[in-house]
Amino acid sequence: MVEVLAYDLPDSGLIDPLAEGPDWFFWVPDQVYLVLGQSNRALRSLITELVIADKVPVLKRPSGGESVILSPKTLVIAVRLISEKLENPRVYFKQVNGAIIQGLQNMGIKEVGYRGISDITIGNKKILGSSIYRKKSMVFYHAVLNISEDISLIGKYLQHPPKEPDYRKGRDHSDFVTSIHEAGYSIDVDELVAELGARIGGSVNR
Repeated sequence: MVEVLAYDLPDSGLIDPLAEGPDWFFWVPDQVYLVLGQSNRALRSLITELVIADKVPVLKRPSGGESVILSPKTLVIAVRLISEKLENPRVYFKQVNGAIIQGLQNMGIKEVGYRGISDITIGNKKILGSSIYRKKSMVFYHAVLNISEDISLIGKYLQHPPKEPDYRKGRDHSDFVTSIHEAGYSIDVDELVAELGARIGGSVNR
């Protein structure tokens, strides 16, 4: 049986939901983690025998979307916004993802696009998935950007999701997901973080 732990980043102190004004945080995971979406179940979303055999920690976040893999070759992006009137989630996805796309383009990455509800792609392959958690006047956006993780790791631990965006068209993980490195770009993560911070900060502080 897979032990599922709570993914409590919004209340961890890394980003204080009660502090005034917006904030953002970047995190490179220290190991491989699997994170279930709010409605996901381990038996349906994970290849549990390999997860158990490899002792991979499994977390469950309070936001929607499908299961994802975090690893030291990915970048986790978290943004907290305060909004007196909560808008449709697409408004916040467009705001933050637009800033991320601009930052990636400024780093020289081409063919970056916005697909589905909240994905960022290079060409027709996904490099970033995101989800939103809302509580009172706080909107918490979090995403994972694939810098250089081998796509085979996704197929090793994750089943094909029960729900998928239209543009996926039934493709398996290896045909649907890519990384910045696999797309032919070599980037410095610290420089990327500085660039994305500048773009996100300019977006959420308007």
